[in-house]
Amino acid sequence: MSQSQPLTVLCVTSYEKGQDFMRECKRQGCRVVLITVQSLENANWPSEALDDVYYMPDGYQREDIIKGVSYLARTVKLDRIVALDDFEIETAAALREHLRVPGMGDTTARHFRDKLAMRVKAQSAGIRVPDFVHALNYEAINEYVERVPPPWVLKPRSEASAIGIKKVHTAQELWPILHSLGDKQSYYVLEHYIAGDVYHVDSIVSENDIVFAVPHKYGAPPMNTAHEGGVFITRSLPRDGEEAQALLHLNQELLAALGLVRGVTHAEFIRGHEDGRYYFLETAARVGGANIAEVIEAATGINLWAEWAKVEIGLDEKPYVLPAHRHDYSGILISLARQEHPDTSAYNDAEIVWRMNKKHHAGLIVASPDPQRVEALLNHYAERFVQDFLAVEPLPDKPWA
Repeated sequence: MSQSQPLTVLCVTSYEKGQDFMRECKRQGCRVVLITVQSLENANWPSEALDDVYYMPDGYQREDIIKGVSYLARTVKLDRIVALDDFEIETAAALREHLRVPGMGDTTARHFRDKLAMRVKAQSAGIRVPDFVHALNYEAINEYVERVPPPWVLKPRSEASAIGIKKVHTAQELWPILHSLGDKQSYYVLEHYIAGDVYHVDSIVSENDIVFAVPHKYGAPPMNTAHEGGVFITRSLPRDGEEAQALLHLNQELLAALGLVRGVTHAEFIRGHEDGRYYFLETAARVGGANIAEVIEAATGINLWAEWAKVEIGLDEKPYVLPAHRHDYSGILISLARQEHPDTSAYNDAEIVWRMNKKHHAGLIVASPDPQRVEALLNHYAERFVQDFLAVEPLPDKPWA
């Protein structure tokens, strides 16, 4: 990268996140511009890494940001446009298409944002997915509910986490819900509910190659935790075990099918209790939420945000090289807390490497070379969290950042 002509990286986010991405871009000599929403004007942004910050009104329309960024591009050459959260993936793709900036375009972005598009693409590549139907054509829906036994899950095609998901048990229950959606019905997909263990694989991709991937297993499925309350848990899997190897292979097939050239991904899979088979659930071209990046860094030393920045900007057009890293294990537990500032000082095992500092939340990350030690601590702490902190609230309008 020429020192006289640094790359300009435009970061777009509607969440307070991605600080390490921006810092790494600045370390690599880039000019860094942030666009976020006005409600985050006083957020903890890394001012030392930012050359300019622009604020959009909360709830802005895509056409508004296209006009605003196009105006900015009259005087600033934009070399990279990066969405730091799930909600902006399609916005960033639209900006790249409009300004002809390199990176993921509209079609590929759909595969990492639209739950219908990603299912169709994965299924066409021979990857097993829960039986689904687009919640649009009445004849197709009737055929589906007669053929596929309930329960079913009605999902918004372009939301994140468990937002807007409804579990449906009968056709009589389903049709009023569909009719109530009105013109929004086509923005939903209906899927067979599979009871099982849910996993995630988080990856770094460089020029179509997966250069880093780590598989994890959730405690209760995130959808259950989001809707019913409880303690959120995820932990890294023994790397030589059957679960880890099966998930890494499936993740390889998935990302090849979806066509991501470079970036980071967070993909979720489920293993059915009845048949023991793995199914693809959904994926996203961003760092996983709920502090999963911190979990991965605790076990490996790899900061997904920083490595993503290196992949995106391309250092002097040299191939990306993954840094040397550890192969330990880690896990996290998080719960809503009754207390505004919950005190976790009574949790004092040496394996604790991180504590959450967020109002009405309690959270810990533990790390160890021994995966069984991580598992034991998480199970023990989860029981204590229920007694010490746990609170339950309705699902928010947006998922955890």
